[in-house]
Amino acid sequence: MFSIEHEFDATVVTLVDEGSTHLQEDVIVMGFEECVTVEQYDPRTDKVNKITLSMTQMRDLAAAINLPEGVYVRDEDGEGDEEE
Repeated sequence: MFSIEHEFDATVVTLVDEGSTHLQEDVIVMGFEECVTVEQYDPRTDKVNKITLSMTQMRDLAAAINLPEGVYVRDEDGEGDEEE
């Protein structure tokens, strides 16, 4: 399950783990104009872990999701070209 909310300066997507075992804490993805942050609460440390991705890193991640193993460079139209 997930939810999408549009706030003043960000789009917030919350991913809820609905599996039957070994459930993880919610993942919150916040999309800003200049970056994307990913947050998840860690009950072992009682802290929220946060990762910030530039928009270029986010586009690379989105392109990489459905590609096979390899090293790639995205061209201008967003397609991945494999490098050796």
